[in-house]
Amino acid sequence: MAGGADTDNLRKAAMVGVVGRTNAGKSTVVNQMVGEKVSIVSPVEQTTRNTIRGIVEDPRGQLVLLDTPGLHKAVGPLGKLLNGMARATSAGVDVLLVVFDAAHEPQLEDEGWMSRTARERPEKVVFALNKCDRSPFFETMFRDLWKKVSAGTTGVSPVEPRWVTCCGIRKGGCDALLDALFDLAEPGPALFPEDVVTDYPRKLAIADVVREKMLQRLRDEVPHEVGVVVKDIFEDPRRGWDVAVTIYVNRPSQKGIVIGPRGSLLKAVRLSAEPEIADMFGVRVRLELWVKVEPNWMKNGRLLAEMGYLGAER
Repeated sequence: MAGGADTDNLRKAAMVGVVGRTNAGKSTVVNQMVGEKVSIVSPVEQTTRNTIRGIVEDPRGQLVLLDTPGLHKAVGPLGKLLNGMARATSAGVDVLLVVFDAAHEPQLEDEGWMSRTARERPEKVVFALNKCDRSPFFETMFRDLWKKVSAGTTGVSPVEPRWVTCCGIRKGGCDALLDALFDLAEPGPALFPEDVVTDYPRKLAIADVVREKMLQRLRDEVPHEVGVVVKDIFEDPRRGWDVAVTIYVNRPSQKGIVIGPRGSLLKAVRLSAEPEIADMFGVRVRLELWVKVEPNWMKNGRLLAEMGYLGAER
């Protein structure tokens, strides 16, 4: 990355709200900019269920990226809660980054974020057209949609966003995006220590990795009804961590699907998740996975708090 200021008092800092519809590639873009995996990635919608802070440390300064749940047509209380989290995060940030999946034509949720941007007029906005490695690439359609949406805004003219094409899966594919964000950041002190890449609580981070591995293996109808809670982390200086994890499903029929024949799916999840978690925290990790049927767990305030959806600190 290109260097900038030579002295600390010229370094920049900004809180960046990363928003967009579900499956636009927000988490992939965040991971690419941070340079490490801080947010789980899956082709399944609603993969990100919490607001995750990823921290970019650069010679130019520091960016704190707030990766949010993707905005989607809400179904049930959890879906409405996730949409509310995404909308709340878009307010009160220094820079708003709206990520669009430009490998597909604009969707209703894309227009919704444009309308919200035009209506609320945040001071600094970047529109990222992700997946520029794909063909066709619908950049013109997105730009035309913004012209239409912004032209229909009454009152003060909306801020004109910066447009950047990017590719979250390609090394260096988000460099231009980082340049745009640092251009909009203001001089100021770092918000986190230089060696921190995320302040996401470890219980939630471990639960996210387990859920990601499950999403990669489950049928289409099951993933949205799976919740993961890390109940305990038992630390031993010599043996590492023993982590007790409970996986919640809504119906008894889902329990067998999640476990798999003779426990095969659960075993595959464990073997896939353990080395990744060990690498994240630099310790040996052993997971104990239990599946529990909890009807309507998505309406259970205690469980939602344990999963971090109600702002409970872990």
